[in-house]
Amino acid sequence: MESVSILTEKPRAVVCLSGGMDSSVCAALAARHYDAYAVHFSYGQRTEARETQAAQAVAAAVGIREVMHLRIDLFRRIGGSALTDHNIAVPDAPAQEAEIGAEIPVTYVPFRNAHFLSAAVSWAEVLGAKKVFIGAVEQDSSGYPDCRPAYYEAFNQLIRTGTKEGDIAVATPLIALRKVEIVRLGLELGAPFHLTWSCYSGVELACGVCDSCVLRLRAFREAGAVDPIPYARIQ
Repeated sequence: MESVSILTEKPRAVVCLSGGMDSSVCAALAARHYDAYAVHFSYGQRTEARETQAAQAVAAAVGIREVMHLRIDLFRRIGGSALTDHNIAVPDAPAQEAEIGAEIPVTYVPFRNAHFLSAAVSWAEVLGAKKVFIGAVEQDSSGYPDCRPAYYEAFNQLIRTGTKEGDIAVATPLIALRKVEIVRLGLELGAPFHLTWSCYSGVELACGVCDSCVLRLRAFREAGAVDPIPYARIQ
């Protein structure tokens, strides 16, 4: 009698994929256990085209089924952030790395993740996905308020109240990890770090001196690994 192999279909999930280090590790993790779809946002950020390139390359490398590329003009129009307003310079990271995240920096984009998550949850409802992944990190970060655990607890309550079935949940698997732990996890998962882009301002070479670059470089250094992307300078 022939044995019959029954393939179990993976549940679906939506991933917010910026193309940066954290979101790419999150995407690699999600793609292991889910039939993953990614949402990528162009919102007028300085490195918009470079981030889109990174997100598409990462999605292909980790096995994302489909990438929905959405454009949001709101943040460019309202300004108020060094990432979207060219009248505000992207600052170098503090000389003392421990001071990064001590206060909310000018690179904070006002209430950005609420917009990203709203779109991702809307698509999840249509796809029948019960999980929305986002690579938010609280430790070793720039100190953005929409990367705190309490923010996601509140957002999950909003989803339970405001969606048809109320059974979609935002997952933040990296939120309590230090950056060095994220690098180690990414190496274990085979995340394509060479395709990622984290810099706030550089598009051909990462600047090496913004908060994001400094935290990323330190994480690779502490993990005993070499960051594979090119830098203009290293602080």
